[in-house]
Amino acid sequence: MEGSANERLYFGKMGYGCKHYRRRCKIRAPCCNEVFDCRHCHNEATSMLSNPIDQHELVRSDVKQVICAVCDTEQPVARVCTNCGVNMGEYFCEVCKFFDDDIDKRQFHCDDCGICRVGGRENYFHCKKCGSCYAISLRDNHSCVENSMQHHCPICYEYLFDSLKDTIVMKCGHTMHCECYHEMMKRDKYCCPICSRSVIDMSIAWKRIDEEIEATVMPEDYRYKKVWILCNDCNDTTEVFFHIIGQKCSHCKSYNTRTIAPPVLPQ
Repeated sequence: MEGSANERLYFGKMGYGCKHYRRRCKIRAPCCNEVFDCRHCHNEATSMLSNPIDQHELVRSDVKQVICAVCDTEQPVARVCTNCGVNMGEYFCEVCKFFDDDIDKRQFHCDDCGICRVGGRENYFHCKKCGSCYAISLRDNHSCVENSMQHHCPICYEYLFDSLKDTIVMKCGHTMHCECYHEMMKRDKYCCPICSRSVIDMSIAWKRIDEEIEATVMPEDYRYKKVWILCNDCNDTTEVFFHIIGQKCSHCKSYNTRTIAPPVLPQ
């Protein structure tokens, strides 16, 4: 390849890659010795194998060999091709064995997460208890749930910690994909699928229920019937009058409640 060393570095930038990343190299998966554009391509391909025993995922840090997409030279993981001198990834992380030419994503490696994130290091902080990077706006402004990102999205069941999709932290501290959250809102579901706590301000809805209950008189047989309820929003347990429309928490005034068995008093 002709040209100065600097020109060679930028040759083919953004011209190679897959639907997941623009990069000038492919990887050899050490688990199956096959060549793929990236680990996501590997995982998608192996997940389609008919034999469940053959299905597996690639551990990103295990990659040892890459193949230059420009000159097809296989070599140990490095930023610059040893043969043609191109930059195989404008962004390169030696820990994650990760390459990406699209630096507009503002990638950075988080030592605490152990993986690369996008969005700019200055815009994120690592919450030790939640076990993941969150936007600066959430510092001291979210409910911590231990390892909240170390689980699957409660809607689509994709693993959240290293998902390529944006995630949201709800008022209760649990997390899910942003697109799954908005889809849940469209379907008038306003409770966390994990803990059932209200995820938005429901005060207007509670006021409407107050008005509906006031206008709906219960039959004589049920007018003075009482039930025990557990509030999903404040976790308080109280005894209230039963109504077919709903039971209101005496503590936080929420209708996000459920009936429970009466408490067992000590003998």
